Amino acid sequence: MSPDDKMSKEKLIFYLTVPLSTIIIFSNLFIIIGIACNRQLHNTPNYFFLSLLVADLCTGITLPFIPRMTLDRHLDFKHCLVMYIFPNFLFLSFLFNLVMVHYERYLCIVSPLHHSQFWVHRYFPLALLTVWLPPLLYASLPAFGWNNWVEPNANKSSNPNETLLRSNTVGNTSKEDEVCSYKQVFPKAFIYLEVCGLVLPAMLSIVGMMGRVLWIAHKQLQNICKLHRAVDRLQQQQQPTDHEQQLNLRYAKCVAAVSLTFLVCWVPYIIYQLMSVTALQSGVSLPSSSLYIIMSCTGIGSMAVIPLILGLANKQYTEPIRMVMRKLRNRWRGGQNNRDIAL
Repeated sequence: MSPDDKMSKEKLIFYLTVPLSTIIIFSNLFIIIGIACNRQLHNTPNYFFLSLLVADLCTGITLPFIPRMTLDRHLDFKHCLVMYIFPNFLFLSFLFNLVMVHYERYLCIVSPLHHSQFWVHRYFPLALLTVWLPPLLYASLPAFGWNNWVEPNANKSSNPNETLLRSNTVGNTSKEDEVCSYKQVFPKAFIYLEVCGLVLPAMLSIVGMMGRVLWIAHKQLQNICKLHRAVDRLQQQQQPTDHEQQLNLRYAKCVAAVSLTFLVCWVPYIIYQLMSVTALQSGVSLPSSSLYIIMSCTGIGSMAVIPLILGLANKQYTEPIRMVMRKLRNRWRGGQNNRDIAL
């Protein structure tokens, strides 16, 4: 890749990721402050969600660096490992936290009377450890030897003068010889295992739990409608009552919201994963084209928006921030009214 082409790719990544990263960081901070300021929200389910927000915040911070993994750069072995392992760990921990939040809420809906007896509530520290420690261990495997790193071949010579001359210049050329690439840090087996053994099962489990919750909600809606018709037998052969129509409309809105969230947040990431796996199966390097960079930025960025949708949909999380905004607005209006009276 020419320097001009690489610079254009860097600019594209910057213009795509910096706005997304800024929105993700500040939105997560607002929701975290909202949970921290409301003592009524200091319970186990919200602690799981707080862990997800922290992971999402870290993902937003590292978002500009993730698409750059397909670009080669001149770094030594240690810095190259940090450049690739740390963002991978944060993204995997975000995915594990997302699964844990969906699983905890799934248990609350499936078994609302006994959900506090499940292990995620009884052993809360262990549950938090399972969403942070396994991603760290797996992402650190390249640092323990599972990598394709090849040290630059230094041309050895039997002539002492040539050896002394090369030893004086090795400090200047080592950085240029050591090309840091994802192919040297992540073997193909590592990428396949991560995609097929961690990412895809996590996504399928979330989709399965969401589908199960919608099915339970649909069955409960049918039971409520049956009870409502049994109470009001006079309108049994007429059109559905307003209460039934409101329930059906609310369920339809819920299904539409879940479907829209899946299309906006999950589909771009699925396309990004399919492009990566297809490139690996064909035996070529991951593409560094503009289309692939756009899909990687939008795919990972849309995944990071999911906790924001869950958080902003809950008024309890955003109530402290809204109170502060109302106070500032009232003060600004009061000051403006005083100026008008003075004039």
